[in-house]
Amino acid sequence: MTLVKNTIYHRDNLSVLKEIPDESVDLIYIDPPFNTGKKQSRTRIKTEQSPDGDRNGFGGNRYKTTVIGTQSYEDKFNEYIDGFLKPRLKEAHRILKLDGTLYFHIDYREVYRCRILLDKIFEIQAGKGGFLNEIIWAYDYGGRSKKKWPAKHDNILVYTKDQHDYYFDEKYVNEIQYRAPSLNGLEMIPPTDTWWHTIVPTNGSERTGYPTQKPLGILDRIVLASSKEEDLVLDFFAGSGTIGESCLRFNRRFIMVDNNPEAYKVMEDRFWGEKSIRWI
Repeated sequence: MTLVKNTIYHRDNLSVLKEIPDESVDLIYIDPPFNTGKKQSRTRIKTEQSPDGDRNGFGGNRYKTTVIGTQSYEDKFNEYIDGFLKPRLKEAHRILKLDGTLYFHIDYREVYRCRILLDKIFEIQAGKGGFLNEIIWAYDYGGRSKKKWPAKHDNILVYTKDQHDYYFDEKYVNEIQYRAPSLNGLEMIPPTDTWWHTIVPTNGSERTGYPTQKPLGILDRIVLASSKEEDLVLDFFAGSGTIGESCLRFNRRFIMVDNNPEAYKVMEDRFWGEKSIRWI
């Protein structure tokens, strides 16, 4: 495989991974399907003020709702760990540079099994690498169960090949700060491994309508902390392509892969006119 500046593949990701040279990728971020056993879907709508509208709005005005489109995918896999994730993560380990970093985004349902798998791949095969961090992305949005504590976080597992030699921009991380309540109003505090960040707002400008789209703020933090300018970043469960947008913002090269036609269409719309991208 000849690595050009930016490439987006509409193919099975395992076949693409096998074509990437050994130890050629600086940063890998993946947000695989969470194996919920359900069909994930999101419907995008547009509202316009109209006297014949179907809903009430601000100031007593009527608004008309128009469905723009729906994206969906089946989040259900047989043999999720050994049959689906394991061969892909073994390839990810092979192509990750010795000083590179893998960020693996998953939810509470599968995180414990995924960590066991990653421990085996990174520690046994590499000998000296392995688990570095577990980041908790916490948010407060959506429905709330009345039968249990509502699940309002995702887990991001961080792995390196060499725990003594990997890239991490401490200076940048120390400059990312949160607003936190205090007795004197608002104060700024450095980030920890718990990240409070809202999900992509339903009617926000960032929203593509793709199910499970992750916020640009989360991906920006990962890209800036664990890669340098011109580094190569890989996401082989690309979805709506948020990692690519972050890379374009901060002058990183990227490879993104997704075999879902709806994901590919969302990325075509998102990156329309971007001449640095090769589409395959």
